[in-house]
Amino acid sequence: MSKQVTILSLEQALALPYATQRLVQQGYRVIRIETPQEGSENAGDPNRYIGADLGYRDARSYYVAPNVGKEAITLNLRTPEGRALLLTLISELKVDVFMCNTLPRRYKQLGIDFETLRSANKDLIWCGISAMGPEYPDRAGYDPALQALLGFTYLTGESNGTPVPCGIPVIDLKAGDEAFTQVVLAMLGKANGKSGSGTNGKQIHISMAQCAASWLITALPQLNFVKSDDELFKRSGNEHRSFIPCNAYPTSDGFVYLAIGNDIQWQRLVSAKGFESLASETRTTNAGRLKEKETIYKEIGQISRQHTTQSFYELCLSMDLSVSPINSVREVSALEFVKKTSVKTHLPDGKEAVLSPPSYTTEFLSASDFTLSFPPRLGENTRAVLKESGLTDTAIQTLFDKKVV
Repeated sequence: MSKQVTILSLEQALALPYATQRLVQQGYRVIRIETPQEGSENAGDPNRYIGADLGYRDARSYYVAPNVGKEAITLNLRTPEGRALLLTLISELKVDVFMCNTLPRRYKQLGIDFETLRSANKDLIWCGISAMGPEYPDRAGYDPALQALLGFTYLTGESNGTPVPCGIPVIDLKAGDEAFTQVVLAMLGKANGKSGSGTNGKQIHISMAQCAASWLITALPQLNFVKSDDELFKRSGNEHRSFIPCNAYPTSDGFVYLAIGNDIQWQRLVSAKGFESLASETRTTNAGRLKEKETIYKEIGQISRQHTTQSFYELCLSMDLSVSPINSVREVSALEFVKKTSVKTHLPDGKEAVLSPPSYTTEFLSASDFTLSFPPRLGENTRAVLKESGLTDTAIQTLFDKKVV
């Protein structure tokens, strides 16, 4: 029987918990590390205390989805005993991967830098997520601020409106996905006998800012090709900046998004009964439609208003066009594939909570009926994990008494 992959993760908020949630979905063991309780403050991950009350003070609703299926221990890394205990855990639990989303300037202070931890396991894969990488050790990573820094906010919203961030924390999630990918690639390289930087183990730094900038693939390269800044991408509301007439249109009871991505699809649309008035020689090409886009948007809107959302949606589907109702979150939850693949857990009161689907259906999730254990409370598994690491009950109690755990 092969050894289960074990990940120790000093994590909080969203980017790293999302990355390690993806590792949980592979069937790997993920043990969160958090700061122990001192006094009456909200210790550990701040996200524990955000959202609806589910019955536990330290496990509110915002904390649930990224942390199902994990274990949690507390460890005070500001003490020498805590830092020594971390090395013991890495060695005794045969930890494969250590991850953190701590300010880089704290890596050495807390004894969590790659070189220190590798002394406990020469093959350790180390991955840190930070705002801008170790070259900016003091820079905190917060999704809305990074969306502003990297142009996402500038590019989002109505053309004559206030800049706004995306409706979900896309930079947190992109950084989490990148951390997951690079860790899995490192494990694959290790399995194939490769190692990082000519030594054992591998060190991975994920910069949230670089992750975000990599997604400007349609915007940044424009700087090479435009004659003036007026031609660069700006906020454009619902319309696509390049393909006409991709836009949101009103119906008698809501909105739909119709995406016409090429001249063939346009021809298909204007050949259909009820849409013939849109056709003209000028509009046969995207360049021609660009010149008349405001008129085209208005004319399509006049047609779409004559339909319900469902009837316009079905009509466009019958033409093999890309179209969708603009759904609310509740309407998304009712989509068949979402209902079929969403991860589930059981709340403290026994009720089932349906969360969100994984980005890929893994064998582990299928075998688990997509059901993972409720996220651990603060330090819930500390005693069990320390005992598994070979510590006696007396030694463990001493660590608690000295507030090391």
